Amino acid sequence: MRDRASARRFVRDHIAATADEYDRLGRVPEPLLDAIGAAGLWAPFLPVDVGGDGVSYTALGAIHEEIGRGCSSVRSLLTVHTMVAFAVDRWGTEDQRRQWLPSLASGRIPASLCVSEPEVGSDATRMTTSARRAGGGWVLNGTKTWITGGRRAGLFLVFARNGPGVTAFLVPRETPGVEITPIDDMLGTRASMLATVTLRDVLVGTDALLGPESFAAGMVLTGTLDLGRFSVAAGSVGITQACLDACAGYTSQRRIRDVPLRELQLIRAKITDMVTDVTAARLLYERAGRLKDAGDAQTIMATWIAKYFASTAAARHASAAVQIHGANGVSARHPVARYFRDAKVMEIIEGSSEIQQITIADAAYQKAMP
Repeated sequence: MRDRASARRFVRDHIAATADEYDRLGRVPEPLLDAIGAAGLWAPFLPVDVGGDGVSYTALGAIHEEIGRGCSSVRSLLTVHTMVAFAVDRWGTEDQRRQWLPSLASGRIPASLCVSEPEVGSDATRMTTSARRAGGGWVLNGTKTWITGGRRAGLFLVFARNGPGVTAFLVPRETPGVEITPIDDMLGTRASMLATVTLRDVLVGTDALLGPESFAAGMVLTGTLDLGRFSVAAGSVGITQACLDACAGYTSQRRIRDVPLRELQLIRAKITDMVTDVTAARLLYERAGRLKDAGDAQTIMATWIAKYFASTAAARHASAAVQIHGANGVSARHPVARYFRDAKVMEIIEGSSEIQQITIADAAYQKAMP
């Protein structure tokens, strides 16, 4: 059974000692990605009959927290793959599910989500990638960027505008007209193998259409991004936990005037805040997971709240972790520098903190209206 304990063991055995190396190389090595597949961690929530483990979303969150505790780049690859696998399982036809889900469950075909564009980000109302009917299929044109895992993905879930609506398509990497351009030297999650995906007169058949034509923005995209936010919330908790672990170890060994740093009141205050926030953030994403498992529509807002709290907490405490480590905190010898860079990314992806503030406040005002 895939659960928190098995994910923690996997991180200990395969990730923890070499995560900083992945960060420097700017990629996750293929043997590790193969090991993720062997451990059944690519999409463990998928049904058993297609190769998944049928785990709950609450358990999936715990798995992604533990992976994020070890390496946010690896967790990011799992996130986008999870989003595509979820979308195929939820909205795919029987033929699509039969064609794609076993390979997605095993990780044999890695998947990436193509939403963000160079000038409009992930704003579906301003999306410029186009889809037009052509004979018995569709022709796609446009550019998607900041695509996590885009360098190695074998399947892209592409959102494109057709007239007033947005439609989702499953596009294999080898389809003529698909061009992949690596993106290097990002601030954080540097090993998540980002790419720009350009679509030049990409012809796909009607069997590539995922979900209802023209209504993907309000259905497929909303549900898929919700699961991504859930994973980021859990992964952000992992970052904060990693900061707490690093600071507890460092301040127990480091001394000033023969006094361990852990004895200083200011240090204890920072540790206390980390413990409190990591506990609260974990409870928030677990609540969102339970609502997902129950099929409760309240999970959407619960996930927004969890992601907002967890990502801002991770950024705050990663900054504190660097400060506690002093000059060591800004060196490559200590992982808190990586946590700091990765945590900043969590405040931006799957809905920036500012967008979340608007969304959460809107919901509060609507609920308060007589």
